[in-house]
Amino acid sequence: MTEIVVPTLGESVSEATVAQWLKKEGEAVKADEAIVELETDKVTLEVNAPADGVIAKIIVAEGDTVEVGAVLGELGSGSGAAPAPAAEEKPAANEETAKEQASEPLSAVPAAKLADEAKTSPAVRKMLADNNLDATQVPAADGERLTKEDVKSFIETNKGKAAAPAPAASKPASAPAEPREVGPREERVKMTKLRKVIASRLKEAQNTAAMLTTFNEVDMGPVMALRKEYQDKFVKKHGVKLGFMSFFVKAAVRSPA
Repeated sequence: MTEIVVPTLGESVSEATVAQWLKKEGEAVKADEAIVELETDKVTLEVNAPADGVIAKIIVAEGDTVEVGAVLGELGSGSGAAPAPAAEEKPAANEETAKEQASEPLSAVPAAKLADEAKTSPAVRKMLADNNLDATQVPAADGERLTKEDVKSFIETNKGKAAAPAPAASKPASAPAEPREVGPREERVKMTKLRKVIASRLKEAQNTAAMLTTFNEVDMGPVMALRKEYQDKFVKKHGVKLGFMSFFVKAAVRSPA
């Protein structure tokens, strides 16, 4: 027996949760094939088969927490082909039964179907199928082969008859107005380790960080007046307009530390 153990999970990570088993007991696996998924606080990783064999036993179930080096299951020798014959016998028996059942109607049903196909073309058969009609319902004008004109005339002739029962059919449509049984709308699902860490970090940020915005009001009247006074001279001397950023920088430099 070869043990399937939890590998090294990374720096400062000592435990993980079994998220999902990708293989079941009795299934054959090849070396380096993924057999189980583990989820840590940081990542989700796959544990591969150490060698070729069959999953003999699953020790740790999904959702359980394991540490590094813990045994997840056992890998036995073999190819896993032993149970295959039993599974193959049923399809064989089913095939024989299906052949016996199919051999009975083969003599009667296809005969009528072939007769209908003989008196209709593919286009006529498509028109019949689109209108939910059968070839035996539509009379042929020449008494032998059915044409598209025969189907069209039959549909137009029976259009009023088909439309008559429509109101009766519409009544049941409004009948299913009874309230349906509604199950529980909420479901409690166990959080994964990764989701727990994300939730705790978000809550920690909400508790410690300042979730606010500050505003400082400044009277810009004197600055705008000064800018308007020296704007033209500044443009003539430097070739660019005098903006507010110069005043902001000057104020930041002159402000007390």
